[in-house]
Amino acid sequence: MAVKKNPLKFPIGTDGVMRILECREVSDLLKIFSLANKTREKLFGKRIETCSIINAKSGNCPEDCAFCAQSKKSSGKISEYPLVSDKVIISAAKKALDGGSARFSIVTSGRKSSKKELTQICKTVEKLAKISGLKICASLGILDEGELVSLKNAGLDRYHHNLECAGSLYPSICSTKNYSCKLETCQAAKSSGLSLCSGAIFGMGESNRQIVELFGTLKKINPDSVPMNFLNPIPGSRLEKSSPLPPFECLKIISAARLYFPNSSIRVCGGREFALKDYQSWIFAAGADSFMSGGYLVTPGRSMSLDKEMIHDFDLFNL
Repeated sequence: MAVKKNPLKFPIGTDGVMRILECREVSDLLKIFSLANKTREKLFGKRIETCSIINAKSGNCPEDCAFCAQSKKSSGKISEYPLVSDKVIISAAKKALDGGSARFSIVTSGRKSSKKELTQICKTVEKLAKISGLKICASLGILDEGELVSLKNAGLDRYHHNLECAGSLYPSICSTKNYSCKLETCQAAKSSGLSLCSGAIFGMGESNRQIVELFGTLKKINPDSVPMNFLNPIPGSRLEKSSPLPPFECLKIISAARLYFPNSSIRVCGGREFALKDYQSWIFAAGADSFMSGGYLVTPGRSMSLDKEMIHDFDLFNL
């Protein structure tokens, strides 16, 4: 890839995504990061947003997702428990707000929340919506438009439902549900008037062409936020022996997403500590405008105070 002779211009298409993914020259990558960073500032300003989640119902999931320790097919040792009380969720939300998070998401395991669980979650969302300065999100599996409208009416701002990977790779990652169900849930969230958060996990054996394929599919559903997760192989899961993506491969994916999805928030989430290692702060230079802080579903992440320090250090440089 010769950036000087044939420079990338924003916004890029799928050919531009492939050029970034195939780039091997550090000098060219730095130019790509510079373009991605300038694009982030143009579209989202210099402010970095953080979000946090609570694993509100853990384990015992009937799906066989290869990356997940909460699957019944996984032999990994994790905590399993039913839907927690609204007091536990509200306490976690207030802690997230105190830690600097602008968004807080209720996440549950399983194919979808039951009618009883959904009723309880709607009541909890009504209480959370009264907390000033915090937008409420949820990730509750495959829901229909009517169920999503109920959540919106309760005060939910955004629904999260990852595609996980390209459609051509999905059958080898999960065999217990169809890819079309995921697309339908994303479309239902948009139809219900909710903001949509949908992205993927990278490092599951996908090819560059499959990353391009995934980006094209995401473009069609037009999510407001694109979460970028990087596989953290969990003992007991089918992908436990996978090697981590090198940090610069992660950064290339982030930059490609920033330049391909001009109006979407590019949000770095699970696995960043494991895959990016000492390059975590480079996510901003690569074009990310937001990231998840305070831990994930079954892995702890790092402290919110360290993440706040990382943002502060970037702000000092980015004046």
